[in-house]
Amino acid sequence: MFGIVRPCTHRLADGLKVEWMAHLCGLCLALRADHGQFSRVVTNYDGLIVSVLTEAQTERAARQRRTAGPCPLRGMRTAPIAKGEGARLAASVSLVLASAKIRDHVADGDGLLGRRPLAAAARRVAHGWDRAGARTGAELGFDTAVLVDAVERQQGIEVLAGPGTPLLTVTEPTETATAAAFAYTAVLAGRPGNSAPLAEAGRLFGRLAHLLDAVEDQSADAASGAWNPLTATGTSRAEARRLADDAVHGIRPALRDAEFTDGRLAHVLLAHELRASVDRAFGTTACAHEGHGSYGSPGGHGSPSGPGSHGSQGGGLPPGFGQPPPRPGKRGFLAGCAAFVGLCCTCKLCCADEYEGPWSRKKREGCCNWSDGCDCCCDSCDCCDSCSCCDCGA
Repeated sequence: MFGIVRPCTHRLADGLKVEWMAHLCGLCLALRADHGQFSRVVTNYDGLIVSVLTEAQTERAARQRRTAGPCPLRGMRTAPIAKGEGARLAASVSLVLASAKIRDHVADGDGLLGRRPLAAAARRVAHGWDRAGARTGAELGFDTAVLVDAVERQQGIEVLAGPGTPLLTVTEPTETATAAAFAYTAVLAGRPGNSAPLAEAGRLFGRLAHLLDAVEDQSADAASGAWNPLTATGTSRAEARRLADDAVHGIRPALRDAEFTDGRLAHVLLAHELRASVDRAFGTTACAHEGHGSYGSPGGHGSPSGPGSHGSQGGGLPPGFGQPPPRPGKRGFLAGCAAFVGLCCTCKLCCADEYEGPWSRKKREGCCNWSDGCDCCCDSCDCCDSCSCCDCGA
């Protein structure tokens, strides 16, 4: 799975871990129900935020849950999962953006996708996901054309971008797509007054996702000759960090301007965990709970991977000075799918102490090890004027 918001579950107190898993599993099963088993490979940590935001604006009595059967990714446990329009909107958005990810890999000739027959097959998969996402979106009243248009404009912008091009020109299509998805959660929840602040939150979230993706993959892109927005525009690591910090700070007042019936989980993910995602990408901090670094490597130094193909380097610092350690190159899309199937068949996804991510090749922890007891001192909240989602005292 990919995404920048991958919280250490030991920070999700007071039932928020169960809620977070309900939305993650709800997205996965919504994909299966509407689009078949294979579509579940596009399940991602950021897509579930669409489901979380929809439910956060909905009256508790109207929220929908059902009990899902045992799943290897939950250690063969049953669990309550979110269902309804929020999960389906998240599925629609995830399909369209995953389609864009495939086309990006094909354009770059990554791995096996550099071979024409496999590239043609991947394009057919991407086209099918575009149609599937549009079909579900139409049933919900959401026009996914804004997402497709953003993806198509992105390619043209990258062709024209060069030294001196403002980095925010490159991130604009991603910002537009995520703004549309976030804003439509207000329509689904029957709170049209929330559309504007949530669109602003979505715009900044898209900017942040694009930035962190670029920071994470910059060195790998340089080695492979792939296009990277930081390298292409000549943007320094320090400027990228400034823009990322500004985006995090901008999301918080946007959330405060929206009206929620229960915004605790949305607040944790978009206020607290985004800060952790920025620190993780730039190699500045880690979760103190050894082995639970937001599903990354032990100590929390795993870096996030976003829906695009860009991401991190040390920015010219000497090795060991705040930089993540080098890791093996990512697998191509089809090779990653094969690795994913192997992990499922061998139960490593749920039972292994540690395994290698099928696409990113980052170290992950089997979900059977996600215990509830934790004496770690993960980051406290100093980000809000008021915070009722945690014991941060802010």
